[in-house]
Amino acid sequence: MSKRVEQKARTRERVAAELAAQQRAERRRRLLLAVGAVVVVIAVIGGLVAIRLAGGEKKTATGPSGKADTSLTTTLASVPAETFDKVGTDGVQGGPSEITAPALTAGGKPKVLYIGAEFCPYCAAERWPVTVALSRFGTFSNLGTTHSAGDDVSPNTPTLSFHGATYTSQYLAFTGVETTTNEKVNGQYAPLDTPTAADQNTFDTYNKPPYVSSAGSIPFVDLGGKYVSAGATYSPDLLAGKTQTEIADALKDPSSPIAKAIDGSANKYTAALCKLTNNQPAAVCTSPAVTAATGTLGKS
Repeated sequence: MSKRVEQKARTRERVAAELAAQQRAERRRRLLLAVGAVVVVIAVIGGLVAIRLAGGEKKTATGPSGKADTSLTTTLASVPAETFDKVGTDGVQGGPSEITAPALTAGGKPKVLYIGAEFCPYCAAERWPVTVALSRFGTFSNLGTTHSAGDDVSPNTPTLSFHGATYTSQYLAFTGVETTTNEKVNGQYAPLDTPTAADQNTFDTYNKPPYVSSAGSIPFVDLGGKYVSAGATYSPDLLAGKTQTEIADALKDPSSPIAKAIDGSANKYTAALCKLTNNQPAAVCTSPAVTAATGTLGKS
């Protein structure tokens, strides 16, 4: 009987040991699964962060998107004269208005001052006609390409950037100021260009009534101290979903809504600029569209 008792005791001990071993193995398995899950989560989060840092999740531009290629700059400077004439200024909202102020000059030439920001959709729209008009009097170098902020009205409006650009003309001088990028840092758009004290004074003095309809609007354009414009001359929504190349190509087609808006606005800017250059170059300033646009310029 004692042997049977001993055998039963040993059996119970063996079963208990096996059960304890199984329990320890199960705990180790569950621990490994938990650790593995944490590792997977960390890997996924790390991957998402890497994608964002690498630009894989770009919904808005981050400052100037790049340099405008030569073909884009050339297209903007080669809109046919007959296209300008066919477009005229119908449908253009606002535009340059004549003011009484001291002449704005640089290097002995009438100066055009543009102040805007890359996040601003109205600036995005207005850079197109400003660039097209000025390209009739000179040549841009190092224009940028970008688009307006993705979290503003008319999000991601495709456009150009004057940040880092230069302008050469025998008739005019140009200063383009982009005060901020289109990317927020700590809730604010990151700073970009800083106006000179003189340019800031021009902005503060003439970017308010009675010179323009509202105070502090951008974009602000001062043309030689003789004309000013604030805001956009057409809706940025017109450019939604387009690339810069598609917009530039549309400027040659007088039936295109984009051409009617941008070329039409450029006609108004050109008419104002011709007042600064004593109607030079003559081929531009005596064209039918520019002559007609002169009569549409406002007065403050």
